[in-house]
Amino acid sequence: MHSRILQRFPFLIEMFYWIINFLFYRMTSTLPQHIFASTGIWAVAQAHGLAVLEAEEFGWSNFMFPLREREVQQWFMRGHQDALSTLNRAYALIHIPGTVGFIAWYYYAAPSHSTFATVRRTMTLTNFLAFLTFIFYPCMPPRLLPTEYGFLDTVRHDNAQSVWMSGKYVNSLAAMPSMHFGYAFAIGCTLLYRSGCFCSPFEKKEIGQSRFWKLFFFVLGIVYPSLILTTVVATANHYFLDAVVATLFVLIAFACNETLCVFLPLENCLFWAIRAAKPAPTTGQRYGDGGSRRDELKCPVLVESHCTVFGQRFGVP
Repeated sequence: MHSRILQRFPFLIEMFYWIINFLFYRMTSTLPQHIFASTGIWAVAQAHGLAVLEAEEFGWSNFMFPLREREVQQWFMRGHQDALSTLNRAYALIHIPGTVGFIAWYYYAAPSHSTFATVRRTMTLTNFLAFLTFIFYPCMPPRLLPTEYGFLDTVRHDNAQSVWMSGKYVNSLAAMPSMHFGYAFAIGCTLLYRSGCFCSPFEKKEIGQSRFWKLFFFVLGIVYPSLILTTVVATANHYFLDAVVATLFVLIAFACNETLCVFLPLENCLFWAIRAAKPAPTTGQRYGDGGSRRDELKCPVLVESHCTVFGQRFGVP
């Protein structure tokens, strides 16, 4: 029965992987408290936040930051309150629902499951890189710095906080890097790729796409990460440097995304252990792509043989 359910709704497998991501995220709020127990996690995170501000203003890369986060927030607070209220709600509501919605949409819309898997693995590996940074470099967001630094927690001040931002499951000292922007940058790059504007004539392009949709995805691929960057800075939830580090993490994750293929034997053995057939992904079927699991991962090893050997070793056909 569970095999039939998974085959009928193969996207449930993707949700399972993102639940594992969330469990790792939970560790980012508990482990730093033990690692920095002697000095106090709050003092360490505040020192790191101030170090980020100092690096932006006096570091060798200060030419990359012509604007200061405080100036951006104060511009919105002086005469642009309605726009700031909109950004407050965007910060509270878009991040998780928007990312999950994108993953669900792209699972259906990607031209092949290999293309979808590349995006999914890139975002997953970006998560793990960010989680390691959260653990060993806890960073206080600008809104939690002492008041003399001039930042205001506009989201809570505007009563726009959501369930995604509060409670014991949220790590409030995880400003570096900005996963809001990291996800948005990955999504924006995917949308730009889908627009076909950067494909060479010899590359396989998206199928059956009109000029309107090409322009739509191109504009959205630029506007969405730009909106998120403006939002996280104007609401004093992140520094500009957080977005820069998030961008680097996405690029590193994209270059190394196939390293996650090492978990394929474990995945196959898990399905064998629960006596469930691995569902065939439906991504790309509307383009005539069967969407085989082996093709989407582009790994040289036929991972099915791992489970065959594993099963035979224990006398199970």
